[in-house]
Amino acid sequence: MLIPTDLKKRLESVKGRINKAALKCNRAPESIHLVAVSKTVPANRVKEAIQAGVTTLGENYVQEARNKFDALGIYPASWHFIGHLQSNKAKYAVRLFDLIHSVDTLKLARELNKQAKKINKIQDILVQVNIGQESSKSGSDMDNSANLIKDMVLFENLSVKGLMAMPPFFNDPEKTRPYFMALRKLRDQIQKDSPDVMLDELSMGMTGDFEVAIEEGATLVRIGTAIFGER
Repeated sequence: MLIPTDLKKRLESVKGRINKAALKCNRAPESIHLVAVSKTVPANRVKEAIQAGVTTLGENYVQEARNKFDALGIYPASWHFIGHLQSNKAKYAVRLFDLIHSVDTLKLARELNKQAKKINKIQDILVQVNIGQESSKSGSDMDNSANLIKDMVLFENLSVKGLMAMPPFFNDPEKTRPYFMALRKLRDQIQKDSPDVMLDELSMGMTGDFEVAIEEGATLVRIGTAIFGER
């Protein structure tokens, strides 16, 4: 099957920008993982992206992801959940997703642990932090994140891999830098206080600001528009 030129070019451009941003701050490009945000993108277009070289897909809605997974589950791609997750969807999430970026309450963590145990799975998760303290966004408070993680690491069927954040939107990506820096410093402080907790992943940065996020330590960048175009 021929891959549409526009999609392939967009993907190659994004990968090139990731590499350039990594080298600029003396990081190994392979230490940054691209999550192609495929929410609202039709399954056939997602299939084309996989064939063009996308290895990880990020979905925001469980039902939409279930439908796509039914159509595309045979293809070699990792599926990540990056949207707000309700506890009553946990049983589906643990079956579909390799990594859940958006765990922000003990209640949700407890339910994910319960559902993961039922299928004998260790579910990888990230703790979402409301880094901009915005009422319109999900995420744990910065002040509470350390205590939340201490509780979550006790669940036998969860593995806390790191932190995730969505900073406030700015037209100037430089204005997001303090928020990315704050998430990295929070991660470093939690690890300093709890050496047995390994928070290797920082999920931060989207189409408009991922290069700044990489400079501040992002290991997972969530990019949709730059790959698939405007929705």
